[in-house]
Amino acid sequence: MKPLIKIEIAILAAVCIFGVGISGYMLIEDWSFLDAAYMTAITLSTVGFMEVHETHHFGKIFTIILIFTGGGYYLYLVSVISKSIIEGEIKTLLGRQRLDKKIQKLKGHYIVCGYGRIGRVLCNLINEETDNLLVVEQEESLRDALSKDKIHHIIGDASDEELLLKAGIERAGFLVACLATDTANVFLVLTARQLNPDIYIMARASSPDVRKKLLVAGANKVESPYDTGAMSMGLKLLRPSVRSFLDTALSRKHDAIQIEELFVPSSSRYTNVALKDSGIRQDFNLIIISIKKESGEMHFNPHFETLIEPKDTVIVMGKTPDLKRFQTALNPGKDDSPLS
Repeated sequence: MKPLIKIEIAILAAVCIFGVGISGYMLIEDWSFLDAAYMTAITLSTVGFMEVHETHHFGKIFTIILIFTGGGYYLYLVSVISKSIIEGEIKTLLGRQRLDKKIQKLKGHYIVCGYGRIGRVLCNLINEETDNLLVVEQEESLRDALSKDKIHHIIGDASDEELLLKAGIERAGFLVACLATDTANVFLVLTARQLNPDIYIMARASSPDVRKKLLVAGANKVESPYDTGAMSMGLKLLRPSVRSFLDTALSRKHDAIQIEELFVPSSSRYTNVALKDSGIRQDFNLIIISIKKESGEMHFNPHFETLIEPKDTVIVMGKTPDLKRFQTALNPGKDDSPLS
C-alpha cells in the first residue's frame, strides 16, 4: 500500500473514532456537542486535564474503553505519519546519491541545459539513441518530469561553474545551451568554453544579432528554432513532396528509409577503396549521398571512383536493418554509433 493512501486511511479511521467518542458522551451523559467534543479530545490526547462534568458509571466505562482504543490508535497515527515523512526523506536522499554516482561515471556525454519545450524534445530524441545524457535545469518543478522520463539530471543554475563541474563538463563531449533567455545562453557558452576548450557546443538563439555573440563566445553551432520552424513550414508549402521525403528519411522509425552518418575508422576494410569496388550498393542496398572529409570538405553525390579514406564520414541512405549491417561491416567489433 502506498504511504499516502495508508495515511489517508489512518486519518479517516481517527476521525471515525473521534466521532464515536463525541456520540458516546452525548448519548450516555447527555452532554452538549461542544462538551462531548472537548472531553473526547482530552481523553484521546491523554493530556489528563480535568473532566468537563462528573461522569456516571457507564460514562467512566466508556472513557476507559476510549482511552485504550482511541488513545492508542492516535499514537499509531502519529507514528505512521512520522514514518512516512522520514522514509520519504531517506528515499529521496538515497535516490540522489545513486544519481550522483551515475553522473560521476558519465564520459563523453551530452549536457543539455534547459528542459523547456525545446530541451525536452531534444532530450527525447537523444534518449532514443543513447542514455549518455545529463540535463541541467533550474526549475525545481521539473524534477518529477525528469525522473519520469528517466533522464540523469541536476537541479540548479546552469551558468554556475561548480554545477557544471558536478555535471562532468570536463569529461563531456557535447553541451547544448537552450536556456530561456539569450543572455543566459551567452553567459553559459562563455563559462562552458572556459571549463572545457574541446567540448562541442550548440546554442539556441532567438535573433541574428545574438547568433554572432554566441559564436564569438565559443559556440560551435547556433540554431534558431524560429528560423528552423519557418523553413520547415515554407518547404511544406512550396516543396511538399521534398518535405515529406525528408520527414521520412529523418524519422526514427525502424522500417522507414533513413539517412545516417557513419564514421570510417583507419582500421576499416573500406579505407582506400573506391566506391565502385566497395560493394556498398550491392551488398547493403544503400545509397551514398555524400562523403565528408576529415578537413570538413563535403563531396555530394561522389563519383564512383572516389576513394573512401580513413576518418571520412559517409552519409548513407537506406533502411535501418541495412544501415546496421553496414555499420558492423564498417567497424567490426565496435557498436557505438547512433544506430546502436
